[in-house]
Formats: sequence, structure tokens, C-alpha cells
Amino acid sequence: MFQYTQRPSLLFFIGCLICAVYINLNVAPQWVETQHQYQTYENTQGVLVYKSAGEEKPIGQIIHYEDSQLNQVALNKNAKKPALSEQWVMQQSTNKVVLLKADFHFGLWSLLPAFVAVALCLMTREPLVSLLGGIVIGAIMLGRFDITHQIFIPSLATSSAASILILYLWLLGGLMGMWAKTGAAQAFADYMTLHYVKGPRSAKVITWMLGIIFFQGGTMSTVLVGTTVKPIADKAGVSHEELSYIVDSTASPIASIIAFNAWPAYIQAFLFIPGVAFLATEQDRISFFFASIPFSFYAMLAVLGTLLLSLNVTTFSGRPLKNAIVRVNNTGQLDGPNASPISAKELQQNHVPAGYQGHMLEFVVPLLSLIIIAVISYFTHGSPQIHWAFSGALATSILMAMAKGMSLKQVLDGFGNGLKGVVVASVILMFALTIGILSKQLGGGIYLVDTLGSQIPFWCLPIILQLMTMVIAFSTGTSWGTYAIAFPLALPLAWAIAQTQGLANPELFMMICFATVLNGSVYGDQCSPISDTTILSAMTTGCDLMDHVKSQIIPATYAATLAALLWTACVCFFTAGKAY
Repeated sequence: MFQYTQRPSLLFFIGCLICAVYINLNVAPQWVETQHQYQTYENTQGVLVYKSAGEEKPIGQIIHYEDSQLNQVALNKNAKKPALSEQWVMQQSTNKVVLLKADFHFGLWSLLPAFVAVALCLMTREPLVSLLGGIVIGAIMLGRFDITHQIFIPSLATSSAASILILYLWLLGGLMGMWAKTGAAQAFADYMTLHYVKGPRSAKVITWMLGIIFFQGGTMSTVLVGTTVKPIADKAGVSHEELSYIVDSTASPIASIIAFNAWPAYIQAFLFIPGVAFLATEQDRISFFFASIPFSFYAMLAVLGTLLLSLNVTTFSGRPLKNAIVRVNNTGQLDGPNASPISAKELQQNHVPAGYQGHMLEFVVPLLSLIIIAVISYFTHGSPQIHWAFSGALATSILMAMAKGMSLKQVLDGFGNGLKGVVVASVILMFALTIGILSKQLGGGIYLVDTLGSQIPFWCLPIILQLMTMVIAFSTGTSWGTYAIAFPLALPLAWAIAQTQGLANPELFMMICFATVLNGSVYGDQCSPISDTTILSAMTTGCDLMDHVKSQIIPATYAATLAALLWTACVCFFTAGKAY
């Protein structure tokens, strides 16, 4: 029998389930034309091609835009699923070739699966069950009632799911298990405490500095910093809410400021606008990215906020973080009274064999090998090869342990304990990936962008774009996925408004709008309980997931609010001098 506290969440889910069935039976999808603009060129064989995800792909038959069955006029007449999913067309007004696609959404209902997952997370504090609930709702809305074969198997068959299994289950879990088996993490914590860490403040400052140093962003920075600092911070008495906040809020924010990583190369592909000279080539678009960095106000304020907390300045930290600090000071408890950390006990205890003496170099050397491989692969391949880096670190850790006399059986025991410790978190990550795919298929992001089709005053566009991307990233759990949705629609809209409303500095206006999309997506990704970086921040620091979300969202919202005011002020002061 369900406890009383569980009944509201059960009733809520049943109500949403009824809504999902109703949508599937009675709500017709709204088909929307979406244009994807790529830089097209003839390759050495004389074939017209374009680049997508770093791969050169041929362009098929090109027809006139007006003749396509995927343009909005044709979609409105047909009101049914078109026979084609995509088509290359020539726009007569610009003489540009674009890839036309037909996507659909269910209006506001498209956000229901993500809303259910987030709401259940807040109500039950059980991310696994909550994500599964959102997946079930989305599957029913799409009419895919065989959830195992129509949802989970296709999702698990993707390269993203395989990457999660290999990286976060085998490699990360194995590495953390080896550090627990050899006692390397504890030895490193003891060494740092003896020589550098004198208390909670110095432990948090070291965490912040590592977040700056590992500026690659995303999951790699989160995992690197989280696994490195946890033993130090635990020994120094830093609450897990503080630690996870510092780790999470110096990952993507710093990557968007110190952008010598994969971000510019990925994002520039979505910035092409026909007829806009300063976005004409790939190099132009990358230069535009770097020129826009001074307007990344949210990222700067987020990093500043973590520094202030590290220095024990809690004015803008919010009540949950302040309560966590008081709790640790009074009771020594690193977690709240009802916390359920998703990092299992296998990774929180040492299982060092009798007679084996762990050394801090067994922690430092694998970590250095990881960083070196990541940096070298970034310069040789254009992006850090995360799997190579973690494979090298795990192999180094195993070889060092065996060279010191640890038996193969003991190594396998440590490796196995590591897998046990992260299996729940890995499943949560795969569920988060699945619900993100479902949200995209249901057209949640497209619906939100589609609502901006009316005329918008130039001065309020940055805030609208910020709010839009915050909601998309929060509901889908991904900033990079939000970029793919928002940039191809938001920047052309910004350019059109700059031209029609006669702004004096259209390029500066575009930079500000670009920064709002970039930063709004980072905020939504950071604060979403279904985001991989949010989950990994909680997992690697040993924090309860919802405690991390609730404590981080307040200082992040302070930063986002101040950033919105700064963007609006910049637009009003620097671009409003139009030729009246």
C-alpha cells in the first residue's frame, strides 16, 4: 500500500497518463517547416556537398522552394504527415540552397513528458522512477505502446547510449573502483589536507580553481573535477550541496568563456544566415563566437557566484546552501537528513587489501594521464577524445596497482565494485537521454520557438530568447541539443528585427542575442534534474540529486536575472541609435 506522501505523486502521474492517452487519440500534430542552412560547396570530385557533424555528405536533387511539399503553405494544406522527411530546395529570394524538413509538435502538450519527469523528481526525490514516468507519458503520446521495443531498444542502440555505458559505467566506474581499492583517493586527500587544505574554504577554492583549469566543459570537466576533489572536500568538511554546486557551475559556464574547446566548432555550424557577411564562412562564425564572449554575462556571474561561495561569501547563495553550511558546522553531516546520494556506498568506502599501502601517486598519475591524453587528442583531432583519456587512466591505475603487488583477482574485485557504484547513475543517464530524444521528437523546442513568430520589439528579444532557451534546455536536459534547435531560428529572427527596426549596430545586437541563447541554454542545462551534467555533478560529489538541483537553482537564477538586466541595458544603450 502506498504511503500517504506517495499518493499525490501517484494521482499526478495517473492524471498525466490520462492526458497522454487523450493527446494520442484526439490531438492532431501541427506540422511546421524548419530550414537548416549549411555551407555548401563542390568537393574535389565536383559533387555538391555539405558538412554535418564533421562528415561530408552529398546533396541530392534540388527543387524550387515554392514547389516543395515541405514548405509551410503545403504543410498547412495537407495537415497530414508528408511523404518526405527532408528535401533540398533553392530559395529564389536569396539564391541559397537550404535543407527543408517537416517537424511537428502538439502545442503546449509537447512539453508534458519533461514536465512530468521534473515534477515527479521534485515530488518523490526518485530520479529513476521520475524519468521512467516521463518516458511512459511521451511514448503513449506518440502511440508507441511497446515501450521496450519502440522506445528503449532504439534509444540504447544509439552511439550516445553506448558512450554512456562505456564511459560512465565501465571506465569511470572502474577508475573510481580502483581508487577505492588501492586507497589512492584517500591517500591523495590525506596529502592535500596535510600540505594545502586547511579547512572548508581552502578545499572549496581548490575545487573552483580546478573547475577553471578543466575548461573543456560538459561531462568531462564535471567528472574530472568531481572525482578529484571529493575525497579532499569530504575530509575538510564541505557539504555535498556546496561541492556539487561549485563543480556544476564551473563546468559549462567556464567552457563558454574560455572557449578553446569543441564549443565554437560545434556551434558555428548553426550560425549561417544568407546575406550576412560577418557569418559567411566557418572562420567568420568562429570569430563571431569569440567576439561575443564579453556578453556572456550569465556564465561570468555563475563562475563569480561559485568563487564567492568558495570564499564563504554567502549573500547570493540562497537558503538551501546556507542551511547546508550550518548543518555541516553543527553536526558534521555532509548530506541532508533525507538525502539519497546516487553514488553508491561501494565508492564511498575503501577496500584496500591487507598489506597493500596506497600512495597519492596512484591517484595523481592516472589523473595526469587522463588530462594529457585529452589535451593531446584535442589538438590532434579538434576535440578531446574522452574515451581514450579515461581508458588510459584506468589502464594506468590497474598497471600501477599490479606492479605494487595487487593480484588480478583483487583488481577485478575493485573494478567490479566500481561498476556497482555507478550502475544506478548510468541508468539514470540513459533514461535522461531517452526522455531528451522523446522531447525532441514531440517538438517541444520547435513549439517554443514557433511561438515567437509575431513582431517583437528589439529591446525585449534578448530576454525572450534567454527565457525560451532556459525552458528548452531545462525540459530536455541538454544545452547542445538546445543550440541545434534555437540558433538556426533565433539568429535569423534577430537579424530580421535588426534590419526591419533599423538598429544602428546590428552586428552588436546579434552578438548579444547570440550570448542570450548560449547562456540561457547553459542555465537550463545546469538546473535541469534530467541533465547529464547535473546528474554527474551529484554522482561524483556524492550529493543527493534533488538537493543539488534545489540548492543550485537559487544562485543560478540570481545570476540569470542580473544577466537579463545587463543584456537589456546593452541593447538599449548600444544598439538603439537607429535612424529615426
